[in-house]
Amino acid sequence: MQIADRTVASFHYTLTNDAGDVVDSSAGREPLTYLQGAGNIVPGLEKAMEGHVAGDVFNVDVPAAEGYGDYIEELVQVVPRKAFAGVDDLEVGMQFQAQTPGGMLPVMITEINGDDVTVDGNHALAGETLHFAIEIVEVREASVEEVLHGHVHGEGGHHH
Repeated sequence: MQIADRTVASFHYTLTNDAGDVVDSSAGREPLTYLQGAGNIVPGLEKAMEGHVAGDVFNVDVPAAEGYGDYIEELVQVVPRKAFAGVDDLEVGMQFQAQTPGGMLPVMITEINGDDVTVDGNHALAGETLHFAIEIVEVREASVEEVLHGHVHGEGGHHH
């Protein structure tokens, strides 16, 4: 069976950056399982998966625009330390939810300079080309419930 909309695919992957450093991998873990066509994985990878079958091994480069998006400078802001009331020890790398006019936005502290705290609302991989090495493990038809819910149920997926 080929990967197409309304199929469930399980795959192993290794994600590297432009320098060749491993950013993430399923090595030594269960394969990642997702519902094709439901936006469960980055768009460029989902598009590249289309038509593949169990046993296929391939590489795909996903440009930033089809991955985690372009890096947006406006999502980097310096806020006063007092904005973190109730948190005594701030550290670079800490993540918070920021209330914005557009709703909640996850941000990460990237710099602390006295009472100035720099936060970045970009995804850690925004602006980067994603280099995937893929091995398709299994492809099956999605259940009606999975299609209606927009994600995989059961082993390797979501459990209600």
